[in-house]
Amino acid sequence: QVQLVESGGGLVQAGGSLRLSCAASGRSFSNYDMGWFRQAPGKEREFVASVYRSGGDTYYADSVKGRFTISRDNAKNSAYLQMNSLQPEDTAVYYCAADRGVAIRLRTRVGMDYWGKGTQVTVSS
Repeated sequence: QVQLVESGGGLVQAGGSLRLSCAASGRSFSNYDMGWFRQAPGKEREFVASVYRSGGDTYYADSVKGRFTISRDNAKNSAYLQMNSLQPEDTAVYYCAADRGVAIRLRTRVGMDYWGKGTQVTVSS
């Protein structure tokens, strides 16, 4: 069993930055791909970024490429999302996810092993 706890969300002006953290409890953190998804009001939850269990492969949604950076620290059982040049359209609840299968690699919510409860990010114009 793995529990994921996000932190670092908040209110920021357009052009600002935030760093989200995801702390994982449980064993074998390094065996999980880690990802960030987000859900805006009235919209589906969507893929934002992923880092594979090796830590060497990272992937991003086109909408955040060049502005967001995902990373992980297996020694600290943590994953991070550095968000720069934030825009109002980035406003959403951001969820951390962990998966040993292919859900994160397929950028799908279906079959995800674990989700955090989410952290709110609000970007004002």
